[in-house]
Amino acid sequence: MTDRRFFDALGEELGSRLNAVLRESPAQDLEKNVRALLAVFFDRLDLVPREDFDVQKKLLERAQAKLAGLEARVAELEARNRPPS
Repeated sequence: MTDRRFFDALGEELGSRLNAVLRESPAQDLEKNVRALLAVFFDRLDLVPREDFDVQKKLLERAQAKLAGLEARVAELEARNRPPS
């Protein structure tokens, strides 16, 4: 996942380039329209910040480790409680 700051910087760079190219042209509203279009596009992607992703990843890793430990413990208890064959 990508950080929102990347997209903000991308929008700023795109905006400055459009300003340079379209200065004094009849298409002065193009930058505003492109920014709005990009904002809608990125909002629909349902992105999350990298920090949130990393936190969730660590929580999942801890949960998986705890689950593996509990599964081993249950297997050990079941083995102890089995009647001898």
